[in-house]
Amino acid sequence: MILLESHSVIIQTTLVDKFNKPSSIDVQFVDFDGVRFHMHTPDRERKSLVQLSMSIRCWDELAKYGANDILQREYGQYLSSAPEQQYNVSLDIDVEQFPAEEEARTAVIRSLALIKRNVLAAPFERAFTAQQSLEANAGAVGELMAIHYRDEEAIYVQAAHDRVTVIFSTTFTEETDRIFGKVFLQEFVDARRLPTIQNAPQVLYSSRDPPLEIRDVKGLASGDDVGYVTFVLFPRHFQRPEVAESTISHIQLFRDYLHYHIKCSKAYMHSRMRFRVSEFQKVLNRAKTEVATTDKKTISGRTLVSR
Repeated sequence: MILLESHSVIIQTTLVDKFNKPSSIDVQFVDFDGVRFHMHTPDRERKSLVQLSMSIRCWDELAKYGANDILQREYGQYLSSAPEQQYNVSLDIDVEQFPAEEEARTAVIRSLALIKRNVLAAPFERAFTAQQSLEANAGAVGELMAIHYRDEEAIYVQAAHDRVTVIFSTTFTEETDRIFGKVFLQEFVDARRLPTIQNAPQVLYSSRDPPLEIRDVKGLASGDDVGYVTFVLFPRHFQRPEVAESTISHIQLFRDYLHYHIKCSKAYMHSRMRFRVSEFQKVLNRAKTEVATTDKKTISGRTLVSR
């Protein structure tokens, strides 16, 4: 099974190359979910200085749920007071200030490459904190936080007295994607029955109609090409800091993981189909009868050619 990385490999490799060989750079790229990044050298005379900017379409929602506090906590020394134009957040990084020890330097670079993950963690951390405050009130429900991170898809996070519910809405643009998606999502539901993963979060899947938790939300899409996946996180999934960090990192990538493996499965099916067609073509070629030809020769050994 292939798992996607939580950090940006492009940011990581660019900063490593920049540390090893300072030079002027200007790199623009788009990550998963349409998140735009820009890494460039703002001062040509200081080639060790790099500005990393990020633009994410749901920034206003994330800022409301505490994204700025997380940025200050994780990147206080790098955080720029004025983000680059058309971007939501910018970090001013001086690679000469990186630790000399390789292990510590790698940790700093990886932390910078996790900027998207850390920003998207804001509603999850807020929900985990809210759940702890609601434990004493049976039946209490916290705020429903919506993160519209894609044009037609969103993540909904809500805390309760005994759990945190995370709902993904996903749209399948092609009929084959919808078929593969239903198979994968049903496997997520059925896999929890195995004794080895009883501690995994509960997974529920519904197509067409949204779950009860978000049924009153306005503007929800419905139809055969829309699916809703619900994860039920219990306190054991986020009480310890290291477990909570891992839970956030993995659940954020669920949508990308799902569609990535749908495309991998389609590519595998196509390769198998091409292989079978090639094998059938070989069988047909072997089935063709060849016209027997015999050469006639004279007593002296000459070959007679018919004209």
